[in-house]
Amino acid sequence: MSSILIKNAHIVNEGETLKKDVLIQDEMIANIDINIEIPSNDTIVINGDGKFLLPGIIDDQVHFREPGLTHKADIASESRAAAAGGITSYIEMPNTIPQSTTQELLEEKFKIAAKNSYTNYSFMFGGTNDNLDELLKTDPNKVAAIKLFLGSSTGNMLVDDEVVLEKIFSSTNMLIAVHCEDETTIKKNLDRQKKIYGDDIPIELHPIIRSEEACYISSSKAIELAKKTGARLHVFHVSTAKETALFTNKIPLEEKQITAEVCVHHLWFDDTDYDKKSTLIKWNPAIKTAADKDGLWEALLDDRLDIIATDHAPHTLEEKQQNYINAPSGGPLVQHALLAMLEATRNKRISLEKMVEKMCHNPAKIFKIDRRGFIKKGYYADLVLVDLDRSQLITKDNILYKCSWSPFEGTTFNSTITHTFINGDLIFNEGKFNDIIKGKRLEFNR
Repeated sequence: MSSILIKNAHIVNEGETLKKDVLIQDEMIANIDINIEIPSNDTIVINGDGKFLLPGIIDDQVHFREPGLTHKADIASESRAAAAGGITSYIEMPNTIPQSTTQELLEEKFKIAAKNSYTNYSFMFGGTNDNLDELLKTDPNKVAAIKLFLGSSTGNMLVDDEVVLEKIFSSTNMLIAVHCEDETTIKKNLDRQKKIYGDDIPIELHPIIRSEEACYISSSKAIELAKKTGARLHVFHVSTAKETALFTNKIPLEEKQITAEVCVHHLWFDDTDYDKKSTLIKWNPAIKTAADKDGLWEALLDDRLDIIATDHAPHTLEEKQQNYINAPSGGPLVQHALLAMLEATRNKRISLEKMVEKMCHNPAKIFKIDRRGFIKKGYYADLVLVDLDRSQLITKDNILYKCSWSPFEGTTFNSTITHTFINGDLIFNEGKFNDIIKGKRLEFNR
């Protein structure tokens, strides 16, 4: 039986930070205690003294671009970057080429991940206006969720038929995850700016075009429909302070039928950053005002918002450096998301324990992921060891994304991820990878 013993780390778990040892045997956490004896001569011992041991981050929204868009990214490259960033499990979106809108196409992605993913993985099934029968075949114990684009879709994935939408909400017991932006409002705003600027629309108008109103109209409609039908709804990447009033902190997370996520970029950047970062920080929904950013932080800390995620969505630098109309929305984040949030803990914006709740515990609870997201005996040993006092400058030389750029390039983070464990295996160790290790398909207790 292979074993790893992490000694004297500050373990951050379930609202506490305690200095203990963690024994890993095979894939699982075998023991958590003070002064655990080394079980055998071949046990690998890692000195965690002065470092902090976190559960592996679970990112509930990524776009790894495979199949069909692998000039931007692929499952191998981005999951490798994720492992370096302390993300041990991810849930990937269906808008690839082809789109994951049939069970057969969905399983093809699982086969790719089984061969190539460095970290644990699941995928969402994509709903459209005309695939309800196929959608209802989705196995809730093997697939993370149903994804519906209620705005900003690719291909035919915009679900804009209200009759079909209600049928989907009424017919499935699975969690439904939604992108909420009202396309009619966005088109009206875009047309107005085109009349003034043509194709040379200033990037600073992105949050005016993809406006607070567009987000609120769509989010409120989705929530109203979920309440009407009893559907289990999860709202992705909330970007405005106004939307946070749609969610509650009056009941425990486990009892919520409607949950919500905020992304790292909406917590880090605001519209004053467009001047320097330009289209590199063009996302959908748009990064908005400093007041919106403050409102998102407030709702995150008081538990109206439940998860911190990335919406990692890489494009090539050449694609991103086009003018406003042609530059695609999205950017790479999985390697640096935890570092950015650790910076927020250093700046007293959020406690380390609360950050772990939002990035580890809550994704596991909301998606009902089997034995992950916590440091507990009998759970999979998905773990991240971080040094909060070792700084690093993000440069092109240490960026691991296939697209080779980051919106954090030039940023100095005060923390470093030193070790990442996937299912008990040390996959990332002081900058070096074990390229033989592969992640597992996530399973769900539903």
